[in-house]
Amino acid sequence: MDQTNWAGNILYSTDRIHHPETVEQVQEIVKGCRHIKALGSRHSFNRIADSTTDLLSLQALNKVVALDKAAQTVTVEGGMRYGELAPLLQEHGFALHNLASLPHISIAGACATATHGSGIHNGNLATAVTAIEFVNAAGDLVELSRDKDAAVFPGAVVNLGALGIVTKLTLRLQPAFDMHQVVYRNMPMQALERDFVAIMSAGYSVSLFTTWKNNTINQVWIKHQDTGSTSTEIAIHFHGAILATDNLHPLEELSAEHATAQMGIAGVWYDRLPHFKMGFQPSAGKELQSEYYVPVECGYEALQAIAALHEQIAPYLFVSEIRTIAADDLWLSPCYQQTCVAFHFTWKQEWRIVETLLPLIEEALRPYQAQPHWGKLFTMVPAELQSRIGKLADFKQLVQRFDPEGKFRNAFLSETLYTD
Repeated sequence: MDQTNWAGNILYSTDRIHHPETVEQVQEIVKGCRHIKALGSRHSFNRIADSTTDLLSLQALNKVVALDKAAQTVTVEGGMRYGELAPLLQEHGFALHNLASLPHISIAGACATATHGSGIHNGNLATAVTAIEFVNAAGDLVELSRDKDAAVFPGAVVNLGALGIVTKLTLRLQPAFDMHQVVYRNMPMQALERDFVAIMSAGYSVSLFTTWKNNTINQVWIKHQDTGSTSTEIAIHFHGAILATDNLHPLEELSAEHATAQMGIAGVWYDRLPHFKMGFQPSAGKELQSEYYVPVECGYEALQAIAALHEQIAPYLFVSEIRTIAADDLWLSPCYQQTCVAFHFTWKQEWRIVETLLPLIEEALRPYQAQPHWGKLFTMVPAELQSRIGKLADFKQLVQRFDPEGKFRNAFLSETLYTD
């Protein structure tokens, strides 16, 4: 049985992996385990989902439970992935507000780690959650909703797996929409000094890709929501960048075969919001990932701080992606009460070197109170990270309520949040 994560850089610490097919089975398994963690789509690059005793795969719990057209919500089981849900929503005329770069990740895992797409007015994926059901340490089924449990609900959504095993999520929907995207090449980084917010607001979703060479943004991906009106002619120039004349992969040397369609060609929302097609299953391995969030008003200064490290970074990097995420009220979200810009790094799979580069990046971003993505690689000192989480004490109280003996606490949580 496979005991590795998606990238192959993590070998889980146990081969005891349970595969329940019902919520009742989840409850019984949790009751019978001293320590246990949930496995989603295994797309985390650190040990946030690891356990030395028992793991529980939600792969078989991947159904739509209910679609409430009047309320515009959908309830799904804890193992469902975005790529499975999106076409079903489209069939009924609905859409999610955003998707991540890859559509292959599990909904529960993405929400638990505050995973996001892009768009300065779009919250991370967890902001769509209106209700959550999970099995707590006693094996009891707990239901919380934004309407009925307003005092604690914002602490339960981005939960890092610390509260229990998530068995259902209810997501807010909106009417289905079409989109198109265009890509521009070779934008001078200096353009961001003058127009950072304007550039990141140029579409429904905007992503910048750079290798940190030559003070250049290699590609600008702009995704526009189609309104149904007569199409507007696509501009050839964008802040010093030139419109691409062919479909591109974020890594230009790779084939664009599996990238979502560009060139202004319209398509349904779930075929444009991700960068990669839903029918394409990415192969495991060959990369590592890190990501850091800073307040959007510090975006250009933070970019320049990273760019100053280009000689150290570039040889070990495939590409970086720069995105924006709207502020939210979720306690452990890096975007709690602040709109952020996120700097993502897709590294070559050379951890011994990457491990020496991350402290350099973290030090460069320290003046901007950077926070790491919960599911990616970072080396930040726990005390420093904890000092940047304003609602950490409240979250720990919530964990104590549902897991008083630490059944769901693993080494990652102990070392990251419980070192004080």
